[in-house]
Amino acid sequence: TGLVPNDNTIRRPNAKPLIINGDMMAAVRGTSTASITGSDVFVVDRWRLDEGADSTITMSQETLSSGNAFDNGFLKSLKVLFTTADSSLASNQSVQLMQHVEAQDCQLFKYGTSNAVDLTLAFWYKSNVTGTHVVTLDKPDSTRTTCPVEFTVSSSGTWEHKVLNFNANDTIKGSSGAIANDTGTGLRIMWNLLYGSDYTSGTNGSWTQGGTGHFSTSNQQNIGGSNNNYVEVTGVQLEVGQFTSSTLPPFQHEDFGDNLARCQRYYYHHASGDNVVVGMGSYYGSTSLQSAVHFPVSMRTAPTADFTMGTGYITLHRNGAADEINDLNVEKATVNACDLTADNSDGVSGTAGHATRIKTSNASTVVAFKAEL
Repeated sequence: TGLVPNDNTIRRPNAKPLIINGDMMAAVRGTSTASITGSDVFVVDRWRLDEGADSTITMSQETLSSGNAFDNGFLKSLKVLFTTADSSLASNQSVQLMQHVEAQDCQLFKYGTSNAVDLTLAFWYKSNVTGTHVVTLDKPDSTRTTCPVEFTVSSSGTWEHKVLNFNANDTIKGSSGAIANDTGTGLRIMWNLLYGSDYTSGTNGSWTQGGTGHFSTSNQQNIGGSNNNYVEVTGVQLEVGQFTSSTLPPFQHEDFGDNLARCQRYYYHHASGDNVVVGMGSYYGSTSLQSAVHFPVSMRTAPTADFTMGTGYITLHRNGAADEINDLNVEKATVNACDLTADNSDGVSGTAGHATRIKTSNASTVVAFKAEL
């Protein structure tokens, strides 16, 4: 063990935290996305926002310089800001911030057996909306089973530390409470920012099988009910066992390299910006380009492209010439590598057998790969 720089807590050896990037330090996509009106949006790595209401949201990574969370060793946070409110919710509307935990990492919970364990979720939280908020554990495998837990924001705009118990009951111990041992989603940790009545039949602190209708309780507030309402979170940890604020193990800080590598299992940012090397390649034919990309870690599944491309976004340097092309394609992807290809429809025109250096040529270019849950 050893002291973590900029922090007074002790690292616990030989075990990785269940929550990845719980200190919100990694944000390879950028530090802010505005005008969010849809689902599957990421800014801080591993943290997903689904907006399914009439609101508009800005999600950002914030830098901390004061307050209780900063004083406890946290330098970054994730903020969800409602820039357009939805004060009148339809029954089927929702907004939620979440992290998906991979199913094979949830096997130590022993769900689906009589030995299912209690869990404790702890986090630093700040909001200008006081009163009852709700966070939910959602187990989608087999029969969907959910457990919403209420907590109180006591003081507007103040960092408060929350320690919440999700205790195993007969429902999660039953055989249909099991989580498959695979690379899919085993558990979702969801902060419920607004929910219509279709989602608010859950019982505080109780695992229930009733589909999405039990995502939250009837005490759920509409956090997005007014412009400029917000929530901010950092220091998220999920622990096996039942803990209080006085018995909770210290947050397990990872060094940035280890944290980033764990994030790269789900999203790998390869290159972006102007005049950045993508890789070396060759002309298989006069209108056919191929280049191999090897991922720094094994990804969760064979990834798909998360590219930003357009006319002239990629430049090929070959044989004393520089040719601009419009796109790259992913082929033969595995969890470890893929081919980047382009052809005449993308603007490729060269000489078979020649080598080429592939570079970005527009500040907006992004070459990234996603295998998110």
